[in-house]
Amino acid sequence: MTDKKVVRAESADKPEKGSDSGPDWAPSEGANAQATKFRIIAFVLWLLAIAAELYLIFGVLMSGRPVTTAVMVILIVGLVLIAALAIGGSMLWKKANRLDPARKSETVKFFVQNQLGAFMALLAFLPLIVVILLDKDMSKGQKALAGGVGIVLAVLATYMGADFNPPSVEQYTEEQNSVIDAVGQDHVFWTKQGEVFHICAEASDLQRESKDNTIYEGTVADAHAAGKERLTLKVDQELKQCGLEPANGASSEPTPEPSTS
Repeated sequence: MTDKKVVRAESADKPEKGSDSGPDWAPSEGANAQATKFRIIAFVLWLLAIAAELYLIFGVLMSGRPVTTAVMVILIVGLVLIAALAIGGSMLWKKANRLDPARKSETVKFFVQNQLGAFMALLAFLPLIVVILLDKDMSKGQKALAGGVGIVLAVLATYMGADFNPPSVEQYTEEQNSVIDAVGQDHVFWTKQGEVFHICAEASDLQRESKDNTIYEGTVADAHAAGKERLTLKVDQELKQCGLEPANGASSEPTPEPSTS
């Protein structure tokens, strides 16, 4: 038995014992609704970032006013605001993609859906940076300062908007089927600090000290929604640790992996 408190994730759907493996994973109605909400808010934040960009271009830089210290302050603050809005939108968009991922087999949709945050960040920064660098009313020092800040923030927002390990329906389906084959239901466990999720609460990787001393339980989809990247590679090892037999009667040697909880 684990000494940690085990709690069910808030968004978890009740797992069904004895579910057959095979059908493609699909988001629950709740997950789908949450993903839609996140995507709407993300688009609102991105549109606000672009609106701020347009204001800086047409309301500040192309207004015909001299580029004073006050104008430079407005410009720098505006650049920071654009970055915050773009990154905030990207974070929500990534959360939505973990609740309702695209299919890897649909190559174009998969790429666009998962890298949209990077595209929106570039759209919110590139035109403004070009205008700054070509502005005839700004001194070289002002261009260097504003342009440098803009480029750094653009790179940061684009990096934060890109997804280098995007989830897919195929990944969730494979993981869900592996869990059902192992324990007979779509039911997994994880901690806040860990990067992967596990098949039982007694797994050794879950017993390490964590900030809230809590193990969370839910479905594969819930684990991904909580930020966990994948199913542990130590399934067979955890079956032995927890005194379980594979639900489908099959077993394989455990695959070594870096220690994560």
